[in-house]
Amino acid sequence: MKAVVYDNFREMPDLRNVDDPVRGDDGVVIEVKACGICRSDWHGWMGNDPDIVLPHVPGHELAGVIAEIGPAVSNWQKGDRVTVPFVGGCGKCSQCRSGNQQVCDQQFQPGFTAWGAFAEYVAIDYADENLVRLPDSLDFVTASSLGCRFITSFRAVVDQGRVKEGDWIAVFGCGGVGLSAIMIAKAFGAKVIAIDLEDEKLELARTIGADEHVNAGDGNAVEAIKDHSAGGADISLDAIGAPRVVFDSVSCLRKRGRHVQIGLMEAGEHDVLVPMNRVIAGELEILGSHGMQAHRYPEMLEMIEDGRMRPEMLVGRTVTLEESIVELTGMDAFAGAGVKVIDRF
Repeated sequence: MKAVVYDNFREMPDLRNVDDPVRGDDGVVIEVKACGICRSDWHGWMGNDPDIVLPHVPGHELAGVIAEIGPAVSNWQKGDRVTVPFVGGCGKCSQCRSGNQQVCDQQFQPGFTAWGAFAEYVAIDYADENLVRLPDSLDFVTASSLGCRFITSFRAVVDQGRVKEGDWIAVFGCGGVGLSAIMIAKAFGAKVIAIDLEDEKLELARTIGADEHVNAGDGNAVEAIKDHSAGGADISLDAIGAPRVVFDSVSCLRKRGRHVQIGLMEAGEHDVLVPMNRVIAGELEILGSHGMQAHRYPEMLEMIEDGRMRPEMLVGRTVTLEESIVELTGMDAFAGAGVKVIDRF
């Protein structure tokens, strides 16, 4: 099969022919129809993920058709249209048994713990636990764009942030994660403040529902958020992953507000400064969000099918498998608005 492969971190990947993937007894092989290009893939290519073994094929936001099935798989058939959360639960550990497959102790992550979907085919372990059936109405490009950014934002806003109608939510960063969070928050009746450094991205945020926007380069973003929300956000999300953003996100909260961390920190920046005096005095919460369980997809898919959320609006453009190399290695520039998806292999 054709795949994008890198032999060393931070060196240019190339498109080459490699052996087809081999599925485990409890797994499947999926013919990839679309795969999102995510900043998490860039973090992996930079060497920021200890699970990656070289040489490596990235790609974790995928959708496609089951091509092969292991003998221990009971819930799926060849030809089924599927997607998968980027964190796959084993189904046996204490986290999985409690319904929290997104933090499985033996988690499987295509594009990180195993070769991913920047390829014509990808093998997925723990298929019965993690595959998600796609509605016939949902195209593969839109489905693949859900696989990391949208599902992580859904869990961040709904489950971790506990959003409710009328809440003010501040979203730092209007890339794929941030735009997803804005759309989801609006679907639940929240009022959204979008924060970014680029007016193009803030304009896109406005078109998908942001009530207010703040260009963080124009001055004090925290005070601007407090002004817009009459005292502070109920929920604030770091959808970028930067020490200054973490500090500002916690600082902009009203009392008993919730900061949710989605964005991954670059290597060397994992330990960040937090205004702990504000956390104590305001009884603030600091929460993480790491993917979403397969069993939580139905509510999200129902809201997409009935039009309350339209993730297809977040797709900026589609590219070929070969073009994905430039898109992946250039993600540190944060260029362009919207999600990019591979749809030609």
